[in-house]
Amino acid sequence: MDEHPAIADPRALRALAHPIRLALLEALGVLGTATATRCAEVTGESVASCSFHLRTLAEYGFIERAPSHTREKPWRLAKPVQSIASAAENTPTGNALAEVFLEKEFTRLRAWRGRMESEPEEWQHASLILGATLWMTPTELSEFREFLRSMVMGYLDRVEKAELRPEGARPVRLFMASSAEDYPEPADDPAPPA
Repeated sequence: MDEHPAIADPRALRALAHPIRLALLEALGVLGTATATRCAEVTGESVASCSFHLRTLAEYGFIERAPSHTREKPWRLAKPVQSIASAAENTPTGNALAEVFLEKEFTRLRAWRGRMESEPEEWQHASLILGATLWMTPTELSEFREFLRSMVMGYLDRVEKAELRPEGARPVRLFMASSAEDYPEPADDPAPPA
């Protein structure tokens, strides 16, 4: 059984299709655990707003209470990875979530590009923007997706276990997407180069 099942419930998708909730999930992904107060500091939202949105995320199983030995009530991710079930992707709710998600990712990428010059040289060289058009079957694309997913999963322990983070590590956002293109197939007998 998949330990990170894809989201199929339209109500859960609708709950997730909110910029503040996506920001809170991201904050918890970076911080490991956090209270509503800490989330407010990180996101720039009010404590009351964060508290409301955290409870909504908990209602749909995206986050849960983290153990605490103090009066504080921190939250943590229930699952380190959220993905949309294929059957739910092409629904009005799935499309709304995808639009909010894509806008957030592109805004983040533009911000990174805007401040990249001020980043240390090693971070400038380590980051990438990569695009490629490949010829693949649906099976090959699925296998490739699972390969990339397994690579990401290899780093997830570092979210909650700071002792596993090597010196110099910092949060890095990965955003991956694929699309089947609708180009005409090349001619069987292409013209020779001139």
